[in-house]
Amino acid sequence: MAKNTQIGDDSGRWRGREPAEPAPREVLLQPGRLELGDVEEDQVVAVFVVTFDPRSGNMVEWCLPQDIDLEGVEFKSMASGSHKIQSDFIYFRKGPFFGLACFANMPVESELERGARMKSVGILSPSYTLLYRYMHFLENQVRHQLETPGHYSHLAAFYEDKKGVLHAGPGRGSSLPPVYWLPSIHRYMYPEMKITHPAGCMSQFIKFFGEQILILWKFALLRKRILIFSPPPVGVVCYRVYCCCCLANVSLPGIGSTIPESKPFFYVNVADIESLEVEVSYVACTTEKIFEEKQELYDVYVDNQNVKTHHDHLQPLLKINSADREKYRRLNEQRQMLLYSQEVEGDYNPCEEDLFVLFFLEQNNRIFQTLLEVSASQDKTLTAEHARGMGLDPQGDRSFLMDLLEAYGIDVMLVIDNPCCP
Repeated sequence: MAKNTQIGDDSGRWRGREPAEPAPREVLLQPGRLELGDVEEDQVVAVFVVTFDPRSGNMVEWCLPQDIDLEGVEFKSMASGSHKIQSDFIYFRKGPFFGLACFANMPVESELERGARMKSVGILSPSYTLLYRYMHFLENQVRHQLETPGHYSHLAAFYEDKKGVLHAGPGRGSSLPPVYWLPSIHRYMYPEMKITHPAGCMSQFIKFFGEQILILWKFALLRKRILIFSPPPVGVVCYRVYCCCCLANVSLPGIGSTIPESKPFFYVNVADIESLEVEVSYVACTTEKIFEEKQELYDVYVDNQNVKTHHDHLQPLLKINSADREKYRRLNEQRQMLLYSQEVEGDYNPCEEDLFVLFFLEQNNRIFQTLLEVSASQDKTLTAEHARGMGLDPQGDRSFLMDLLEAYGIDVMLVIDNPCCP
C-alpha cells in the first residue's frame, strides 16, 4: 500500500495528504552508462538544528536520530561569514551523505545574543538529487526555530515520515547506501536542482562565467581538483559546483573506468582540510579565503570569475582558443533557438538544463569516440584533422589533448606539431 505523501505547509507544520496519482519515478543513471540505474530512494537519514551561541560558537542544538555522527555539520550548515547576510541555503557532504541546510539570521533585542539570532535547519540524505524537494519546508522551519526556539515537533514528524532505513548488519561499512556522485544524463534522470532565479542554474552559470566555462570544462574532464571561492551567500555557488560536474559527463562504455569520478563536494571549510588532502578529484566551493594559500589542496582555484592554476603544465589550458569560441557560439545559438521555440510554440520540452547537459555530453562523446577509434587503428596516429573533427584547436588544445590521453590511459600517438617548434 502506498505511503501517504507528506508536505510542509506555510506554518512549517508537516502534514499528510493522499496524492491524486502516483508520483513519477525518479531514476538515476550509473555514471558513464546508458542503462537505467535503480530507482532512487527518497530518504532522509538525519534532521538537525544548528545554532550560533555567542559564547560557544556554532553548535548542534537538536537532531534525530540522537546517536548519528554530526561532527563538523555545525560549520558546514552555517558558512563562514553568514552573520553578514539574512538568509542562505547550503549543500554539503558529510561522510557518505549529502546535506542541505537553510540558514536565517534574525535581529533580536537581547544582549545575551548580541542583537542577532542565527540558526540553520538541515537534513542528510544518501543522494543530493532530491534534497531540493525539502527546501521550502526547511526555510519555513528555520524561521519557526528563530521565532519560537526549542519547538521541534514538526521536525520530529518530518523525520519519522521520511527516515531511511540503514541496515546495521555485520558488514556495516559495505551496507551504507550508494553515493550518487555524478549528475545523470537524461531529461528525467539528471538531478532537478532548482534555483531561486527563474531562469535556472545553468543559464546563470553561463552568464556568470561566459567563455570561461570552456576552461572549466577542460579541467572538469581532466578530473582536476576545482575549488570555487566566493563570499556568502553560498547557495548559488553550490549550484556552480553542480554545473561544473555536469560538464564532464561521458556515456560511452569503457570510458572513465581508469579515472576518478568527478565528485561534487559542494561547500567545504577548514574542518574539511584533512579529507580534501587525500582526494585526487573533486569540485567544491568555500567562503574561506585561507584556502587560496593551501595550494596542495587544489589544482584550479576560481575566485569569482577569475579561473587560475598554480601548476605550470596547466597554464596553457587557461587560454581561450578559436575552437572554444566556436563551441561557446554554438551553445548560445542553441540556447537562443530553444528560447525562441519556447516563446513562439510554447514548447518547454526540452528545457535549458537538458540542452546544457546534452551539449557537453555530445561534445565529450565525440572526443572519446574519435580517441577510441584511433587507438584501435593500426598506426594509432592522432592528427590535426582528428583534433578539428573533435571540435578542438590542433595547436591551442595540444596540451589539453596530451593531458587527456594520459589521464584516461588512451594509447595513441599525437603528431600535431608544437607551435613553438619550426
